[in-house]
Amino acid sequence: MPPWITNLKRASFWIVARTCFALYRWFPLFGSLPASLAIIHREGRFLVIQRSDGRGLSLPGGIGSRKEKEEETVRREVREETGLEVTEADFRLRYSTNAEIPAEVSVFEVKASGEVKDSWEGPARWMTVKEIEPRLIKSQRPVLELMKKIVEADGAQPATRNQEP
Repeated sequence: MPPWITNLKRASFWIVARTCFALYRWFPLFGSLPASLAIIHREGRFLVIQRSDGRGLSLPGGIGSRKEKEEETVRREVREETGLEVTEADFRLRYSTNAEIPAEVSVFEVKASGEVKDSWEGPARWMTVKEIEPRLIKSQRPVLELMKKIVEADGAQPATRNQEP
């Protein structure tokens, strides 16, 4: 795809995302929205999206569609944002947030296959918790402690900086 099309898509995402978040923050017509996040980790690193809307880093995931189950949401969002196919999704955590918009967030530890690809929402990157922590969007900060526990349980050392897991 030509770079100008990619840039146009990312600029469009910035406009749409910022507008929708602002409007829903002011007028939460449907109350707390259902959302799902994926924790995808390999060799001490986690897959995150450098958001094209300028809000920082986020885990793959997003708002669920009407009547969509939590696990269906996480599978769809991972595919849309990273190009990966979820092979396993284990529910790990649920929390409420009003940090950006009112949401009930379900967090899944996910195993996925395929080749990581960027999306209009932003490029996907493998990073350590230490690299992620200062830049993770506010609404996803409750997940940081779980990510730290996952790294401790794995006992994995992060790959070298430029090496992809």
